Amino acid sequence: MWFSAGDGYSRGSVDILANSNERDEKYARMIEAPVERLVCGLAIPTISIMLISALYNMADTYFVGSIGTSATGAVGVSFSLMAFIQAVGFFFGHGSGNYISRQLGAKNWDKASSMAATGFLSALITGALMAALGLYRIAPFARFLGATETILPYACDYLFYILIGAPWMTGSLVLNNLLRFQGSALYGMVGMIFGAVLNVALDPLFIFVFGMGVGGAALATIISQFVSCALLLVGCTRKGNISIHVKNFSPRFSAYKEIVRGGLPSLFRQGFASVAFICLNQVAGGYGDAVIAAVSIVQRVFLFASSALIGFGQGFQPVCGFNYGAGRYDRVRRAFWFCLKTSSAVMLALAVVGYFFAPQIIAVFRRDDAEVIRVGTLALRLQCVTFPLMGWVILNNMMMQTIGKAVKASILALTRQGVFLVAFLFAMTPSLGVLGIQLSQPASDIATFLLAIPLSLSVLRELKSGEAAPREIADAFDDPI
Repeated sequence: MWFSAGDGYSRGSVDILANSNERDEKYARMIEAPVERLVCGLAIPTISIMLISALYNMADTYFVGSIGTSATGAVGVSFSLMAFIQAVGFFFGHGSGNYISRQLGAKNWDKASSMAATGFLSALITGALMAALGLYRIAPFARFLGATETILPYACDYLFYILIGAPWMTGSLVLNNLLRFQGSALYGMVGMIFGAVLNVALDPLFIFVFGMGVGGAALATIISQFVSCALLLVGCTRKGNISIHVKNFSPRFSAYKEIVRGGLPSLFRQGFASVAFICLNQVAGGYGDAVIAAVSIVQRVFLFASSALIGFGQGFQPVCGFNYGAGRYDRVRRAFWFCLKTSSAVMLALAVVGYFFAPQIIAVFRRDDAEVIRVGTLALRLQCVTFPLMGWVILNNMMMQTIGKAVKASILALTRQGVFLVAFLFAMTPSLGVLGIQLSQPASDIATFLLAIPLSLSVLRELKSGEAAPREIADAFDDPI
């Protein structure tokens, strides 16, 4: 025995001391290490997580594509539900995570622990309510999401399992973000990668061997998400990370105020993306299942291509939050510009590849449907034109959200896959037909980029002057959680 009762120590006190030392070391690293090296170190696991997360949807689309065009359309129709589930997970995950990173930067461990439990358990409860409401009237719900009569049976099979898994799907997103905002994205990567590998393995087993069809793809997804959630919970107990304890659950107004402030931009971004996808499916449905399938494939391809950018930005966020909380605005700006230059170069390279190989990329998912390939190829090429603009939009949105600029971040989040997309979709489709559908997303990207310029420059000027919203920082630290 290292210690006995006579030593004046207990195993609990030793663990607390070790945990405190690990937290102090993490704090010193986050505010003193060179930001370029720090961001890259944190971004490697977050990029991996985002790529792996994109594979969840890519795998379902790939394997379901062998069943038929209507089955592929069903996965596309269900994507709007998946986007809303993600919206809820990101709302609680980013809302609690942004607050936690600032509190850790100010060494307020107790407030951070309380917020972690509140964010996670609130997401589980919300996910369960979503599941109950969706399962109550699943066929009308599928029609509302944009399912045609030929797509409807496949959509109901897929949605049934996805709704059952909604609680732990939201929960895993929260845990992943809590780990990331603490600078421990590696643990999140392990949980997400294991779940993704399991999903890819179970997809063909359930779809073809067990003969479950589209429903098998959804069952594989929710099983893998459950395993990821369990592993992420374990990761929260390692290396100075904040553990989730029910006793710390604090559903008070002050807690949800901070979650709303930090998570509302994510809810707007993902929630309105879900609404936009529903509108997109409803409009595309008037031109046949092939158009819905093509749009679905392009959405998955863009999600995969942008995963590296989003993951890089997620590596930037904990650096941004810690240093903003510690008053090191110079490090926030330096990290931002480094991320912008790097990510813009990567997105330009991906745009070139996507443009020239668009037919081959679409054919991977529906090689025997010429109409899907034709519609999808032009849609993907038009989308590639605006790829390089996304670095400025996404990184500024992440920075505003992390430092508590909720209004500006929410305005920017509402635009690309929300207000602008829906507006362009309904404005151009009546006169241009399918071309209007294909043009709506790149037109939305350009409009969002133009809006982001004045919003972003004002925040960067504040950081440079050293007067970056001192009242907002004080408010974030003074609320009792």
